[in-house]
Amino acid sequence: MKTSFNIVLVGGGSTWTPGLLKALCKLKNRLPLNKLVMFDVDTQRQAVIGEYAKVLFREEYPALEFIYTGDENIAFSEVDFVFCQMRTGGYAMREQDEKIPLRLGVIGQETCGAGGFAYGMRSIGDMIALVEKVRSRSPQAWILNYTNPAAIVADALNKRFPQDKRILNICDQPVNLLRSYGRLLQRDPATFDPVYFGLNHFGWFTHLYDQNGHDLVPELKAWIAENGFKPADAEQRDASWLETYAAVADMLRDFPDYLPNTYLQYYLYPQYKFSKLDPNYTRANEVMNGREKRVFDECRTAAAEGTTRNVQVVHNDAHGDMIVELAESIAFNLKKKFIVMVPNHGLVENLDDDVMVELAAEVGCNGPRPFGVGKIPVFYKGLIEQQFAYERLTVEAWFEGSYTKALQALTLNRTIVDAKKARQVLDALIEANKDYWPALH
Repeated sequence: MKTSFNIVLVGGGSTWTPGLLKALCKLKNRLPLNKLVMFDVDTQRQAVIGEYAKVLFREEYPALEFIYTGDENIAFSEVDFVFCQMRTGGYAMREQDEKIPLRLGVIGQETCGAGGFAYGMRSIGDMIALVEKVRSRSPQAWILNYTNPAAIVADALNKRFPQDKRILNICDQPVNLLRSYGRLLQRDPATFDPVYFGLNHFGWFTHLYDQNGHDLVPELKAWIAENGFKPADAEQRDASWLETYAAVADMLRDFPDYLPNTYLQYYLYPQYKFSKLDPNYTRANEVMNGREKRVFDECRTAAAEGTTRNVQVVHNDAHGDMIVELAESIAFNLKKKFIVMVPNHGLVENLDDDVMVELAAEVGCNGPRPFGVGKIPVFYKGLIEQQFAYERLTVEAWFEGSYTKALQALTLNRTIVDAKKARQVLDALIEANKDYWPALH
């Protein structure tokens, strides 16, 4: 068994990269590294984060060999882990994903509805190309993917690489929720034993056991009903995220069975959520004017001053910690629990086997061993089947270049449901994404 590793971080210019770099420093004794490479096709953007990283590692990880590059041969050779956080089209296309649907009367959101469809259609091709490049140079590398929209990407990768057991798709939102529950109950979320089912950005916690086997879900429901719900890092969040978490209380009032993923609000209350979104200033604008500006300004300051001591680049560290801890669990066969995306194969008994479900799993050197949840109630089964049909049709539309399947996908999505509206939105998105999508016929 290896005791130190080589990692490539794809999407080095992401605003989330500093948190991941800090997590690698914080957990360096648990996941020792020989070499870290940051890779991004946007070399100018990556350079800002890369120069910050040099300062950070000089202070906190001097033994680490570190480079950043846009050269695939350098990045993907002799790699043990690939951490992937790709955003095809950048924030400019995210803004279009959000504003085009809003202009046409339906929800515009990064990973949900028409915006998620557009983003997914851009992500699939680049993710497939990435896997092929990695496999040509590092056949045994683990690819830990958290490129959004993760549900669509996971289904597409499973379709293209069905025998590749070293691709693992994961999302940090369940971890953010667990941390938020921990803050609310004043408990360490690392001690929680969750039971979860659904799709990515479309799931529910049914139980949350403590170290003594006591289910904390009833206590959480009661607390949220009385006090509302906030993220663990509420003081650092933009206003839109505070509103997102606050909606959990509404969802529990209407559907009190389980603790919902925050993204479900877009599907359960599409007209209400649409009325609350500003078509002229969306979440993309909020990020570009907020987190984006702050992270890059502080990285430049650290590089100019030659120290990270006077800046606070990292706020929410759940994202970075999760990926590093996942790699650690694989590398040393720790069999720690994570919520991951896997083919169903009977894990949810009354869903089809090929549904890419999101469930709790032990993760070790042979990958995830997920925990089944039996049969789920009709309401949740119906929601999941409709959402997965949308996701699967999106994937098939990309592979087949099918306009009809793209239209079917958007018509099924609960944020749209009207076929005439779906056609209107699809045609506008095709025009905006002509440089990114395959031609649809």
